[in-house]
Amino acid sequence: MESVFQEEGSSSVTSSPLQFFSMMSLSPGIGSPYPWLRELKSEERGLYLIHLLIGCANHVANGSLENANMLLEQISQLASPDGDTIQRVAAYFTEALADRILKTWPGLHRALNSTRIAMVSDEILVQKLFFELFPFLKMSYILTNQAIVEAMEGEKMVHIIDLSATGPAQWIALLRVLSARPEGPPHLRITGVHHQKEVLDQMAHKLTEEAEKLDIAFQFNPVVSKIENLDFDKLRVKTGEALAISSILQLHSLLALDDDASRRRSPLPSNNSNAIQLQKILQMNPNTRGDLAEKDMVHGYSPSPDSASASSSPGSSSASMKSESFLNALWGLSPKIMVVTEQDFNHNSSNLMDRLLESLNSYAALFDCLECTVSRASLDRIKIEKMLLGEEIKNIVACEGAERRERHEKMDKWIQRLDLSGFANVPFSCQGVTQAMRFLENYGCNGYRMREENGCVVIYWQDRTLFSVTAWRSRR
Repeated sequence: MESVFQEEGSSSVTSSPLQFFSMMSLSPGIGSPYPWLRELKSEERGLYLIHLLIGCANHVANGSLENANMLLEQISQLASPDGDTIQRVAAYFTEALADRILKTWPGLHRALNSTRIAMVSDEILVQKLFFELFPFLKMSYILTNQAIVEAMEGEKMVHIIDLSATGPAQWIALLRVLSARPEGPPHLRITGVHHQKEVLDQMAHKLTEEAEKLDIAFQFNPVVSKIENLDFDKLRVKTGEALAISSILQLHSLLALDDDASRRRSPLPSNNSNAIQLQKILQMNPNTRGDLAEKDMVHGYSPSPDSASASSSPGSSSASMKSESFLNALWGLSPKIMVVTEQDFNHNSSNLMDRLLESLNSYAALFDCLECTVSRASLDRIKIEKMLLGEEIKNIVACEGAERRERHEKMDKWIQRLDLSGFANVPFSCQGVTQAMRFLENYGCNGYRMREENGCVVIYWQDRTLFSVTAWRSRR
């Protein structure tokens, strides 16, 4: 992730003059309007932005809002939604921290957000851009569809439940593969779950049209619902049909309902531990700064006991009945195959600083993906960063309790949950892995990696895990 700290066309800094940063107090006494900040070189600016963000987050977590405000003023001199990777990331984390501060005045926060309107067209656009600008959904579709095709070999009645029904692209590709089956295509029924009727209507129209072209018997069953409110009876699973389930970036939101609404606010870590952590960051060699979270920020920071217990196994007392009962209900449907795609992050700590440090590095990697493939001036890039990635950052940093829905966890946690719910892992076939690998090799960006780990697939940017794809069947 070295490019995170470089401007387009700039060379890497080989010696850092930032030692004086570690001597500076992150306090209101630094001065204003900080004209020297704009004279920093790209790498200096990146390091100092991280220095300021961590300090600001500490003040926010501790309720020192005046100090936090002073640091936000400094950050605003350096961050930019159309700058380099760190400038862009910092802009959205700054917005998230400011939003968290505003939440301490609920009336003011509600007033400032009272006229916001969630447009269905915006949601459709964001999903389209995520599909087009990143390879993750395409790889998930390849692996999911191949697993379904193999599991449904010889089946005449196939029912697919799409828990993340955001568009028709995945199933149009599957229809075309099924139409070429030597034994002929099955009768196919797809149940799409989405909270917007308009999205499901568009899917139904395009899929029905494609099925007619391919002469495949097809039905689409729309279920207008959020996943946490899903009525399983509306899925209309019938005896005699072979069932497949696809869940893409959905299950983590169930963990929000597991959270105790009365959970106390995250404590401030000790000043000493943060001083040591910041000293490490600022003394990093420029050639190794791409690992700033993995090796320095996270390892140099001691997670709170509260956050450690929050990340315990799904069988612990902190696990909620909602996610557990949902997975048990999926198991009760007896799917021949279920494919789950999730973010492979650790963003579900109850401690603000733990979440901020983890998410700062995760989203720096995602922004870096775009930096290497899309022009900084691209309007589509700005839209997806603001409307998708920026909103996720805000939810992770600014929200608590059931409102915090972006509770991404690592693959091993999902493996534990699914195993406890009665599912058995199904390794992806050599054909499916090869198809996904070939797609990634032809994608045109060397930063993406894919690894098969114990029959599961993990997608990387450089050496940072971003998404996992796993396949399951009901264990009887």
